[in-house]
Amino acid sequence: MSTAVVIAIAVAVVVVLAAISFVTLARRSDVRGAGALSTETLQRDKASRRASKAFEADQKEMASAKAAEAAGTAARGTVPSTELATVETESEIVKWEAPDPEVIGVSRRQFFNRATVTLMSAGLGAFAAAAFVGFLWPSGTGGFGGAVNVGKIGAIKQGIRSGGGFYYAPEARSWITEYPAEALPVARDIYPANLLEAMENGIVILSQKCPHLGCRIPECATSQWFECQCHGSQYNRVGEKKAGPAPRGMDRHPTTVSASGDVVIDTGTVVPGPAIGVNTTGQEAEGPHCTSEGSH
Repeated sequence: MSTAVVIAIAVAVVVVLAAISFVTLARRSDVRGAGALSTETLQRDKASRRASKAFEADQKEMASAKAAEAAGTAARGTVPSTELATVETESEIVKWEAPDPEVIGVSRRQFFNRATVTLMSAGLGAFAAAAFVGFLWPSGTGGFGGAVNVGKIGAIKQGIRSGGGFYYAPEARSWITEYPAEALPVARDIYPANLLEAMENGIVILSQKCPHLGCRIPECATSQWFECQCHGSQYNRVGEKKAGPAPRGMDRHPTTVSASGDVVIDTGTVVPGPAIGVNTTGQEAEGPHCTSEGSH
């Protein structure tokens, strides 16, 4: 599964969970308008009113009972004070209060609030996990760091000519220039076999990074060289060092050219550039330099 698909799935999950949370909160909010009361509050008020009415009925019934008892006592005569105190004590009633639903158990509001928090936490955790897998787990879908198809060799050579001798492949972060066929006998004695396939097809693949400190090397249209503007290192058109502080020529990537003409660059493999003094093409500067040798 590609990084884009994993991230898309994670984003979709978060959006769905957010929608569920929004609907839940909208339906279970304690405030549904200015001065409105929640369903739980209204039910609690009704329960309290019912309890009050029951208490009043009990009081009236008790008062009636006390009156009847007093009448009976008067008919029988005087009752000892200790017996009267006992009767009055036993007849005392404690006021009943309705239990608080928050204390008895979890209300619906609490349930939905906790469910919302749990779902949002799970969604964020899934998104973080998907991002971790998508960005840190190696994928086999290509891109820089793996095999990159930069197009047909005919189109690339046409791009080199229309680009004044240089062709840049951004997806591979590489420069491509033509390699002269007459220089191949010398190149075969210097360059490793995994670089010769491209050179024998008339092109050379060069990493855009300067071997000195890693700056991106631009081309110089006037000199027809590569000239690093960070510290002045200079290389001929096929990336062999000519001047400056760089310790070697421009680094290269192994490249294959299929039978159908597809040029595939292995950007995951870097072959160090040729040693100082290698000059297989003999190309000298063809015009003014864009930077001075060794400038800072």
